[in-house]
Amino acid sequence: MLLGKVVGTLVATRKDEKLQGFKFLVVKRLNIESEETGDYVIAADAVQAGIGDVVLYATGSSARQTVLTDKKPCDAVLMAIVDTWEVDGATKYQKE
Repeated sequence: MLLGKVVGTLVATRKDEKLQGFKFLVVKRLNIESEETGDYVIAADAVQAGIGDVVLYATGSSARQTVLTDKKPCDAVLMAIVDTWEVDGATKYQKE
């Protein structure tokens, strides 16, 4: 699992029929210190995330392990909206 921040949306009116109804979000990767790494991923949204949310996402074959993405041609999926995380006793992120 990876950390990221939702920074945008992607609309694709023509896509594989197995992806009909999917909401796609643009996610900027974060490191454990809550800093942006500069990497982006487009992910299917399984948790109703929105712009500005910090999320956990999975890529590769793990992205096809959610109820929404099972047996779908999906390479990245948002699977959790993060409320807080702590490293070595220090809070690195707290949802407002």
